[in-house]
Amino acid sequence: MGITKNKQTNEKIIEMAKAAFSNKGIPEIQELTEGMCNTAYKLRYEDGFETVLKISASTNDGFMTNESNLMEAEVRAMKLVKDSTSIKVAEVYRYDTSRQLCDGDYFFMERLEGASWISVIDKLGEDVNSRLRMEVGNLQKQLLEIKGNKFGLLGDDEHQFDSLYEFMHFLINNVLEDAEKRNVVIGVPKTEILAKLKHHKVLFDSIKIPTLVHWDMWEGNIFVKDGQISGVIDWERAMWGEPFMDDRFRYHNRHADFLSGFGIDELSAEELRRIYWYDILLYLTMMTEVTYREYDDDGQYQWVKPMFDEVWNQIIL
Repeated sequence: MGITKNKQTNEKIIEMAKAAFSNKGIPEIQELTEGMCNTAYKLRYEDGFETVLKISASTNDGFMTNESNLMEAEVRAMKLVKDSTSIKVAEVYRYDTSRQLCDGDYFFMERLEGASWISVIDKLGEDVNSRLRMEVGNLQKQLLEIKGNKFGLLGDDEHQFDSLYEFMHFLINNVLEDAEKRNVVIGVPKTEILAKLKHHKVLFDSIKIPTLVHWDMWEGNIFVKDGQISGVIDWERAMWGEPFMDDRFRYHNRHADFLSGFGIDELSAEELRRIYWYDILLYLTMMTEVTYREYDDDGQYQWVKPMFDEVWNQIIL
């Protein structure tokens, strides 16, 4: 899928598993291929115990500037969520950053029950999918209870900010610089985007307290079982921001059921304009990351670029 995938041999995985679970036999190993960034395997032992092994890339090749210390961010986020909400997240059994057994950081975690929502969404009735969208909205609302002291990426201790505007400027400037390095066609000059962001600074001033944001809570990162949400995975892009920064509020997938579950009947004009900036951040990221991951085709870019153009036209109105 991309150059960040750090696949390991079965022999190496068994060695890592023995270090984590010395009382278990040799596991059966199955690679999990749905993820786009890190490498993951499902391990099943002779006694029926199952776990998931997630391995980071060995270098920073293929990563953008905002993708800082992703595995550390994920482990931190899951602990925060586990301690503070009813959201089901996987328990981390062993987290190893020593690079002694593997050339990447890795952790073994609980295998959540069920399947990813995206893999079964077409098999579920609309009434079930509608209820699940509302349930996701409720989960998002629970994250409001996890508050931080600064705005910033969960895995980046060096860059933390007193205001949401400063954080947004940091994120957008980073991705624009990444795009310039790889000659990604944005269609709008970097200076124009940053100038318009500065002009809209007041939109962010109402957000005073940072709360935990998953950022990527799409159907592929939500597990369901028997028509209920059984867990949320892939917290690696977690940040201290505001809820509207998450994927579920984006232009292309914002749904009334989700908003209802979150407790919103209608977005104000100010909220909607701020949300447009979060759309811009995601679409810039998605247009640019295809060149860093070295994907086989540019289908993602072709899908995202028209949405970026449409949202940008809304911002400059």
